Amino acid sequence: MMYGETQTAGGDADRTAFRRAEKKYKLYKSQPPKSRKKKQSHRETDLSDVVDFRAVLESFERCGETPARISRLDCPGFHVPVFCFKDRPGFYFIPGALTVGEQAHWIRESLTTFPQPPNRTNHNAIYGPIYDLLIAVQHQKFLIESKSEAADLEPRHSYGENYQNRYVFSDASVATRKEELGKPIAASVLLRKLRWSTLGLQFDWSKRNYDVSLPHKKIPADLCLMAKKMAVPAMPLGEEFQPEASIVNYFGPSDMLGGHLDDMEADWSKPIVSISLGCKAIFLLGGKSREDSPTAMFLRSGDIVLMAGQARECFHGIPRIFTDQDQVEVSSLSQEFSNEQDVCFRDYIETSRININIRQVN
Repeated sequence: MMYGETQTAGGDADRTAFRRAEKKYKLYKSQPPKSRKKKQSHRETDLSDVVDFRAVLESFERCGETPARISRLDCPGFHVPVFCFKDRPGFYFIPGALTVGEQAHWIRESLTTFPQPPNRTNHNAIYGPIYDLLIAVQHQKFLIESKSEAADLEPRHSYGENYQNRYVFSDASVATRKEELGKPIAASVLLRKLRWSTLGLQFDWSKRNYDVSLPHKKIPADLCLMAKKMAVPAMPLGEEFQPEASIVNYFGPSDMLGGHLDDMEADWSKPIVSISLGCKAIFLLGGKSREDSPTAMFLRSGDIVLMAGQARECFHGIPRIFTDQDQVEVSSLSQEFSNEQDVCFRDYIETSRININIRQVN
């Protein structure tokens, strides 16, 4: 599912309950009509109906009670509380599942390791495989089109591939001299335009299936281990989750993920393990029809959602991420990137959200 997409086109889309909820919570910007300044303001959003699982957890720890619609799952041996909606079987919410240090680790991986070839990103269609994007950002590089093996261009790392990149990173002076080959694009711009990367078995967005013929590496062992551990509440008794693919979504300040189903895996009894990092967001969980009114809930950095069984048939999406200071809630995470060499990570995560979702394909 691509950013801003919905499954229903035209005016009919506004008539569904799910679409009305998306419009209620999406970010609206406005500019005073007589203002000479370009500064925009955000229209205030009514958040009174949004479920806050942090508050649910605090209430449960204080008095052992949960709201009428929500129950706590009894999962022996699982180290953090897991909550469920009684009318949405197969949906599990684990608030604060990851420590701040763990969140920082996966943010680093998401911006460095996960976009590395042979993993594919949304940039592949235009530029081919791009190596070391974050390093290029840190060194203020530019991506330029190379029509010759110029000696003054930065050499590409050897990864045992015969593929010759048409696009390479160079410094500003080379980019200026080579402008006749095409307009240079700053690495920082490419990072901000990064929207997805795929790990393990590669997902073909155009065909909406997994293409086993595409080159790929196995999902990193530490990500597999974490996903297996977190999937336990949603797994059938006696079975272990087998991570085979992951889609990493990168959200900028105005991005949304339209209502959709994750229905391309063979066995829906196995969960999708979905990890939230960075800015707070609103998640909509609907029913099997777009006419079912969705439930809105906050997703914070470190929260994990599991969707298995009947929940896999429920429409869901992200209509909003928060980047304003009173809602963003990333101050403790920013402190993890307080060193000078981490400024790229800090600047990115203070205005962005990353979602890592891990799947068992077969």
